[in-house]
Amino acid sequence: MKLSSILLSSVAVAALAGCNKPAEPAAPVAPPTEVAAVKTPPPEYPIELACQGIGGTSTFRVVIGADGAPGEVALVTGSGNTQLDVQAKKAVQAWQFKAATRAGQPVSTTIQVPISFNPPQPKPDQCFAIEERLRQGG
Repeated sequence: MKLSSILLSSVAVAALAGCNKPAEPAAPVAPPTEVAAVKTPPPEYPIELACQGIGGTSTFRVVIGADGAPGEVALVTGSGNTQLDVQAKKAVQAWQFKAATRAGQPVSTTIQVPISFNPPQPKPDQCFAIEERLRQGG
């Protein structure tokens, strides 16, 4: 047998010897998680608008950063009242989230958030004072 054949045979035997060993288990990969709200207080609802029965829903596209803070907050559909949209945006910008994760690492995620303003029923007592003031021109 030639030396090159012996070396080739030795390499093949060594390579095949490792085939019977059990495979090392792969490191577990953490399952992905979705963004979760942590602190989302409602926006301030201007009492004058609530008393007048003015309400609506503002919907925002919100980019939640890897730190859980809202980054970009963009109005997708307005409530029909600019003052309500402004109040809703201010509230969303102050919210806190737990960031989504992929492979155990926090990642930036974009979500849509609707904020609804529903006029209270029955009207709060302070509405009657506001309505009287408006009737008197003040």
